[in-house]
Amino acid sequence: MNHQDRYNRGWEKLKEVDGEAGQRVIDSLRDIAPDFARYLIEFPFGDIYSRPALDLKSREIAVVAALTALGNAVPQLKVHIHGALNVGCTRQEVVEVIMQMAVYAGFPAALNGLFAAKEVYKERDESGNSQSA
Repeated sequence: MNHQDRYNRGWEKLKEVDGEAGQRVIDSLRDIAPDFARYLIEFPFGDIYSRPALDLKSREIAVVAALTALGNAVPQLKVHIHGALNVGCTRQEVVEVIMQMAVYAGFPAALNGLFAAKEVYKERDESGNSQSA
């Protein structure tokens, strides 16, 4: 498979998960690291997200859990909370995944994750996009 195939497959997967938010991330990198923007499309979305063994909902649950546990990636966590909702997670499922991380990553990480989710939900409600309420 060539780079253009990986890129095209990744771009379609990124749009499916993150919609306009994914586009904004890629656009924000064009002037400083255009190669990195391409890598973000090709590897995570073109290679990993496109694998058949897990559906997008399962993948986004895993990403929300991982980013919550990291505790230092709130902007990316917010993008993936949106993504989780975009691919069929409910708000309660996202909250439960974040709460589960208190056991493995500690209460501060879970609290930060819950506050990130609260901000995402507010943003979606204010924009009229309360999908997966």
